[in-house]
This record gives sequence, C-alpha cells and structure tokens, in this order.
Amino acid sequence: MLQLQQARQELDRLEIQPLVITFEGRDEARAYLDETGLLWPLLVDADRRLFRAYGMHKARLRHLWGLGTILAYGREALGGRFPRMPRADTAQQGGNVLVDPAGIVRFHHVGRGPADRPQVGAILAARRAGQVKESQPTA
Repeated sequence: MLQLQQARQELDRLEIQPLVITFEGRDEARAYLDETGLLWPLLVDADRRLFRAYGMHKARLRHLWGLGTILAYGREALGGRFPRMPRADTAQQGGNVLVDPAGIVRFHHVGRGPADRPQVGAILAARRAGQVKESQPTA
C-alpha cells in the first residue's frame, strides 16, 4: 500500500482511482483506516464474493510464512512500520486488479502470500498500455 501511496501523483495523472477492499468487518475496517491514514476508499466484502470472483482464495502455508514473507516484514520493521496483529483470516489471498472505466480488466495479480505484490510500475505500465496483463507471482 505504501508504494501505491508514494505513486499518488502518477496514479492521479493516469486517472487511476484505487479502492481498497477488505473482508474484515466494519469495525476492523475503521480501525485500519485510523491506523494507516489510507488515502482511498475502503470497501468491505464480508462474504468475499469479489475476492472469489477474481480468483483470490486460500494461500498455501509455505507462501504465508516463507522466506519472502519474513524478508518483507523485516524490511517493513527496519523502516519503522510494524504490521498490525492479524484479526482475521490470514490465509485469504489478496491481490491487485486494475479495471478501466469501461469495466475491462487491464491488470490482474493474485498474491500467493503477504510478500507477493506486484511492482507499482507494472500496474502503471498496464494502464498506459491499455492491455490486460496477468502478472506472475513474485514469491
């Protein structure tokens, strides 16, 4: 999320309006907003229909607590950003989906675990190119 916030000017220039979607309840979503100062709308998908529609299911244990996750959390901690204690299903996959104003999916990435996020540049490039792009997992 931090990388997206750092690219805010470019997102605005390309007319990309991020939406953050969580499956956690409203109270947890409000706490997340308070903790992070999130810049964009946060939607609650409690029944996970949207997650399933985009192929985001349960992550495998090795992706949840593998070396990539440990390194990602270590980098965050070194930067003074400590992840909050999980309050919900930590095995739920997340991802990034870029949908254009016509409803066409231009970028689709399902994360295999917490450390598997695409580079913001890949999302921006997909928007610039106007093509559907499926990213490959990084972890």
